Amino acid sequence: MPKKTSKRFSKALEMVEPGKSYSVGEAAELLGKFPKAKFDESIEIAFKMTIDPRKTDQMIRGTVRLPHGSGKEVKVLVFAKEGEAAT
Repeated sequence: MPKKTSKRFSKALEMVEPGKSYSVGEAAELLGKFPKAKFDESIEIAFKMTIDPRKTDQMIRGTVRLPHGSGKEVKVLVFAKEGEAAT
């Protein structure tokens, strides 16, 4: 028996063609037309890079600085003698 989907999700599926690759502009425009949810929504992006990762000149590495950080503030507890403690 197939799993039931919500009306909002079903409506969003009708707007997308399965298997079609969208440009960044088209995808952003399409996302704006999706029905809104009652919670903070997030999206996942997959890029088709058409590179060979076995070739060193085609490696892609990098980091992204998020506008509000990547999570909670890190707290560290250290057990040290009074003279060796540092802030």
